[in-house]
Amino acid sequence: MNWSQIRDKLRPLLPYWPAFIAGFVFLLGTIQLIRMDQTVREKFEGKRWRLPSQVYARPLELYQDAALSPADLELELKELGYYKASKVSQPGEYSLSDGEAVIYRRAFAFFEGQEDAVLINVRFSGRTIGSLTSNNGEELDLVRLDPLKIGGIYPSQKEDRKLVQLKDVPKSLIESLLAIEDRDFYDHFGVSIKGIFRASLSNMRAGRWVQGGSTLTQQLVKNFYLSSERSLKRKLVEAVYAVLLEVHYSKDEILETYINEIYLGQSGDNAIHGFGLASEFYFGRSLSRVSLDQAALLAALVNGPSIYNPMRYPERAKKRRDRVLELLLETKKIAKKDHDFAVKQIVKATPSRQWLTNRFPAYLDLVRRNLHRDYEQDDLAGEGLRVFTAFDPIAQIASEKAVEDFIKSQGKAGAALQVATVTVSESGEVLSIVGDKVSAYQGFNRALDAKRSIGSLAKPAVLLTALTSGKTLASQISDTPISVPLSKGKVWEPQNFDHTSHGDVSLLKMLTQSLNQATVRLGMEVGLPNVRETLRKLTGVKDFPLAPSMVLGAIDMSPFNVAGMYYTIFSGKLTGASGGLAVWSRVMGKVAHKSLTLKTPDSISYQWVDGQTGALSAADCLGVRYLPFTKRTAPSGTPGPCPVVEPVVDPTATGNPPASTSLFDWF
Repeated sequence: MNWSQIRDKLRPLLPYWPAFIAGFVFLLGTIQLIRMDQTVREKFEGKRWRLPSQVYARPLELYQDAALSPADLELELKELGYYKASKVSQPGEYSLSDGEAVIYRRAFAFFEGQEDAVLINVRFSGRTIGSLTSNNGEELDLVRLDPLKIGGIYPSQKEDRKLVQLKDVPKSLIESLLAIEDRDFYDHFGVSIKGIFRASLSNMRAGRWVQGGSTLTQQLVKNFYLSSERSLKRKLVEAVYAVLLEVHYSKDEILETYINEIYLGQSGDNAIHGFGLASEFYFGRSLSRVSLDQAALLAALVNGPSIYNPMRYPERAKKRRDRVLELLLETKKIAKKDHDFAVKQIVKATPSRQWLTNRFPAYLDLVRRNLHRDYEQDDLAGEGLRVFTAFDPIAQIASEKAVEDFIKSQGKAGAALQVATVTVSESGEVLSIVGDKVSAYQGFNRALDAKRSIGSLAKPAVLLTALTSGKTLASQISDTPISVPLSKGKVWEPQNFDHTSHGDVSLLKMLTQSLNQATVRLGMEVGLPNVRETLRKLTGVKDFPLAPSMVLGAIDMSPFNVAGMYYTIFSGKLTGASGGLAVWSRVMGKVAHKSLTLKTPDSISYQWVDGQTGALSAADCLGVRYLPFTKRTAPSGTPGPCPVVEPVVDPTATGNPPASTSLFDWF
């Protein structure tokens, strides 16, 4: 069959071709509409947002006799973004004067449940809390401040939001939003012809673009489903999506989703979405507590968060806010007196320091490493988990300041130095971490990953090995020159720091005076394999070299590993090299603390012994020590008479300087 024959057969059908084409187009349109309808319903009814995990510090606990100074309390409150007020009247405010603080603690959903806002009075007694009472004078046992948000684990798009329900959104914000963005929201069907006409008229009068014709539903569609492309095709698709949304869902459902979705600013790399988070970001208060002028300002931001950023352009933001208030007055949503009062309010938006992104990178690095052992990255970055840690802002800031002061004290030499610190509580919780001399540095975390020779920090492991073998703190060991044969005919001859031998000394003196010769002799006596096994138990590290120098700390460990080691044998005392002590002394001078009191086990008894010989002694003899012993190692017999001691000669009489009484002397 040739083409002419085919044409002759199709000629009778020519009158029906327009109907065929129209039907085909209608079929394609229907299929596309079904697909769009499915897309609308799947996202709106499914998981609408990927919520980042939020990481919080420990909530500061206030109770009578708590070790806390007024300065430290104020530091914590400032970190939390509390405002200092002459008269405390609303949550998020405090006053502090003459050893007394008044705090209006904000409401917060702690890990045990929601706690309402509460007004409390704190009286100090020196560097401790003397009393804690409610506003009506009732004594309180314990009050926790809301914890500091120290960071988050974000999805790839780095969006942050705090979901709110429509019933919790103040009426003033809803009215402000509708007045400036879509006053016919409850009357149109997704697309407002009236709104488009009104916007066009306003733009022609102004001679420039001053108002858009998109409804809230269309704006939600643009943010929720489409790209930011500017084209007629996208506007048509946007209109179809908007109508489909209105068909399936109520106005209140659409409005609530819009309130949680809209972009309202930027905090570093993270985008602020939704009015719930924006109110906390700009004003430091929950959305339910924003004032009329603040609600109007939030609504004003919708048109351009960067253009009307109240922190960068307060005058521009005020002008836009006042326009919102003017519209509220025109539509009789507010009274004239309320309008006039709100217009007089200055634009005050200052995010607290907790909104500074990655401010504590070293600690967040530790949190992430631990979380990744138990959670998938998708869960951490999208399920909105709340992670409560032991992070102590007061200890962290004190550590950072101590590191900074130490580096400055070294002058030009400080440029070549590096510092890392780890602070652990007596219960084993990590309170603070500084991973670099520049505390905000987000690169190599020296606290967790930098391994260096630990030196004299290893000596307690040698002593612990000896104690478990039956020796006591009063046992004697010779601190005289020692030679240790090595491989290939080499000999190791360690010396004391002062190049002086001290004869027979107690194990207590060996440790507290860091005597190298005595420590090496003790390590060789108890056996290097046993010392290595003790180090393994203390640290969890298994690859320590079996070498004599191990007993003097010729092993590499990170500060975090050393902190774990010392927590295991925690005694409330400090040991380490002079560099570490210099930083730690500064930290301890800045943070309120109490002495550690350990419960003595029933199997341990204390005895007075001679500090030189370890023999039982009377308590009133010179040079005696009150030392712990197990029942098996306790010295027996009757204390002998006090030895005759030659009178001490004043060292200044011979021209020698007196012994130092610095922090390092005990070491």
